[in-house]
Amino acid sequence: MAKLGKRTTAAREAFAGKDNVTVEEAVALVKGNAKAKFDETVEIALCLGVDPRHADQMVRGVVSLPNGTGKTMRVAVFARGPKADEAKEAGADVIGAEDLMEAVQAGNIDFDRCIATPDMMPIVGRLGKILGPRNLMPNPKVGTVTMDVKAAVEAAKGGEVQFKAEKAGVVHAGIGKASFDEAKLIENVRAFVDAVQKAKPAGAKGAYMKKIALSSTMGPGVSLDIENATGN
Repeated sequence: MAKLGKRTTAAREAFAGKDNVTVEEAVALVKGNAKAKFDETVEIALCLGVDPRHADQMVRGVVSLPNGTGKTMRVAVFARGPKADEAKEAGADVIGAEDLMEAVQAGNIDFDRCIATPDMMPIVGRLGKILGPRNLMPNPKVGTVTMDVKAAVEAAKGGEVQFKAEKAGVVHAGIGKASFDEAKLIENVRAFVDAVQKAKPAGAKGAYMKKIALSSTMGPGVSLDIENATGN
């Protein structure tokens, strides 16, 4: 515990007085202070001026990060017949129909992304209360309800990140690992921020992006200069 205390204290001292910094400064600070014994995830959080309870203010989207996330994604696919074979060939980890539905209902949710062919949605629809809160419910808006199973599985495995505003209007995601080169993390940060910017809903009023923060799994956060992060 003493070592953890020293590491935390040192990180907080390094971050002290650092607010509204450039993306480059934020990445250098977060990466340089990720001292855990495992490869920490670099996480981004955006506080948006939206109220997701209103349909015209919901922010949802997907972005393929140029350098991936560094995370091995486990992908589940609801499909039958040739589409199930296609999913297997593309590298899906879990494939099924009613059997997969029953497994999920029993609490076996050993996957990070869920894809379904359109004909499977009557089955998948029964899992809304289970998959919805985990942001795993297939949705055509982000390409996870599709007949192109191969492309969807490959995108998920290749570093595609889904995002969705939570109740307080916050969007967050892992955008890489602390072991990534700074340049790659910077590219990923800018790609993610750009995707959220483009997903601005019609009902958003006033300032859309209110705060952007970057942190590592075990480290403190630092706020980014919004104009620098958005390129405005």
